[in-house]
Amino acid sequence: MRAIISAAFVVGSGLLLVACASQPAPLAIDLPGFWSGLLHGAIAPFSLLGGIFAHVRVFAFPNSGWWYDFGFMLGISIVWGGGPATVYRIRTIVYRY
Repeated sequence: MRAIISAAFVVGSGLLLVACASQPAPLAIDLPGFWSGLLHGAIAPFSLLGGIFAHVRVFAFPNSGWWYDFGFMLGISIVWGGGPATVYRIRTIVYRY
């Protein structure tokens, strides 16, 4: 019971801190949209490595909002997250034993 209360406290504290975060209004005219998000998601691991050695950002800011986020998540999941082959491989391994 003590572990559940501690975990709830940590999660609650994290949510409280995240709720206070805000971003400034974008001042750009031509913001990156869905297709830019898709490309940035596909190259995200390389951008992360580049960010270690140079000033490279993984996620574009400012962006167009939800469509950019959707494209980013779709790009990273298609290229790096695996697809039906991964699900088939995991399912085969699980059912084999």
